[in-house]
Amino acid sequence: MGNLSGRTALVTGASRGIGRAVAERLAADGALVAVHYATDEAEAKEALAGIEAAGGQGFVLGAEFGTEGDVDRLVAGLREGLSGRPLDILVNNAAVGHTGSIDSATPQDFDRVFAVNLRAPFFLTQRVLPLLSDGGRIVNISSSVTRIAVSHEIVYGMTKSALDTMARTLAHGLGARGITVNSVAAGVTDTDMIAPAPVPRRAAVSAATAMGRIGQPADIADVVAFLASDDARWVTGHVLDATGGMCLGLAI
Repeated sequence: MGNLSGRTALVTGASRGIGRAVAERLAADGALVAVHYATDEAEAKEALAGIEAAGGQGFVLGAEFGTEGDVDRLVAGLREGLSGRPLDILVNNAAVGHTGSIDSATPQDFDRVFAVNLRAPFFLTQRVLPLLSDGGRIVNISSSVTRIAVSHEIVYGMTKSALDTMARTLAHGLGARGITVNSVAAGVTDTDMIAPAPVPRRAAVSAATAMGRIGQPADIADVVAFLASDDARWVTGHVLDATGGMCLGLAI
């Protein structure tokens, strides 16, 4: 086991994509991982089975963000799974995407995306702070769209910008407890969210990225693992760009 042996972690949205990769990596490093899912329990159990097959430990808990009592259900399941142990690492990963411009986004779209992407992690963090050990870690999964103007992702981007603000503010307030709070800005990553993208668009994204390819979930998970480790003890209030150098310059 790695440098997280004896520690506990909660990863929201951990049944697939980036969240699953993060859960697998933290478990591989020795943490007991709470694998959160929204609606697909089978996927979450599959993720846990993979963790256990690799020698890791964890448990599954479900709560659909954006519904009444979402955080209450999650925290109740977390307390039960921890069995009196503190929480050491919180990874706020769960999110929903949204495609729509200032002209097409509806109030219903806006409210749902903000409920899942911002309201839930805000109040989840509020609720787990008493459980979080001194010297703990909070990592938010943010996005490149907070620095790159993408007109059809304006609502999604606004939620991630607000999440970054939350991280900086909490980092300032929780420093006295030795708790670090950071964001990881992911670029376009090969998950279900971009699976429908046509080949020309994927090629264009790769061409616009300094490293010449679309990101993989493990690329983000490795960065999260660093921030969760003792090696990152002096990094807080930071947005770490993990996009492979997406849109760094113009091809002129």
